[in-house]
Amino acid sequence: MASLSEWIEGARPRTLPNAVAPVVAGVGAAIALDAFSWWRSALALLVSLSLIVGVNYANDYSDGIRGTDENRVGPLRLVGSGVAAPKAVLTAALVALGLAGVLGLVLVAVSGHWWLLAMGALCILGAWFYTGGKKPYGYYGFGEIAVFVFFGLAGVLGTVYVQAGHVSWAALACAVAVGSFSTAVLTANNLRDIPTDVESGKRTLATRLGDQGTRRLYLVLLAVPYVISVVLGLTVSLFAALPLITAFLLDKSVKAIRRDATGRDLVPALRDTGLAMLAWAALTAVGLNL
Repeated sequence: MASLSEWIEGARPRTLPNAVAPVVAGVGAAIALDAFSWWRSALALLVSLSLIVGVNYANDYSDGIRGTDENRVGPLRLVGSGVAAPKAVLTAALVALGLAGVLGLVLVAVSGHWWLLAMGALCILGAWFYTGGKKPYGYYGFGEIAVFVFFGLAGVLGTVYVQAGHVSWAALACAVAVGSFSTAVLTANNLRDIPTDVESGKRTLATRLGDQGTRRLYLVLLAVPYVISVVLGLTVSLFAALPLITAFLLDKSVKAIRRDATGRDLVPALRDTGLAMLAWAALTAVGLNL
């Protein structure tokens, strides 16, 4: 039986910024619209956190029973390493996704925007079928698109909409920026896993683009949020350009990508990209309201 620390590691805490950043950016945009509600924001955060924990456990389970995780580099895989039974990891995934569903239902009910149930259902289905089911879309190169949509557009705009009842163009800009950051995290992860994914037949976008193409994609994705910061600084408030200072957090990541680092040498890139995303979201939230 896996220990508590192994369960925590299996939840992949380094991915939590992908869940927190969209809510933080959304809160900033909601405040700018004079529509901030602390308890709706808190519910949105809990939904986002439950989703990412659920998708991480679901990926662990699905990849583990397929044998995809047998030679992985990076965080502990509960099923692949044999420290936890597949059924136990499946149960953890379903509990987390179920919690996201219940909390999301409460949030939709209090907001009165019942059409959001469809978006919530798509998020939960997207979490499961990323690596689950007979034809998981993550195995066919669509993972990056899903991350951009769910942890960028849906995460930011959903947080704003349940509070304001509408979204602003600044909120949309934040959604694109956070989605680009979150996609960059997955791109770095899939770059690291190209050798094992090719061996196991997992056709991610990284395996399709190849090593150098994936490195270029990562750098482009990182550039998008900072271009958006400049635009927000010129059109909304000079303070909205504050997030430009977070670029220094990406120094080691960019160097590792440009120097053709592989395997474990790419693990810090995932961490630093996530931290930069969180810092960018926090400073943007502040900058939009100064």
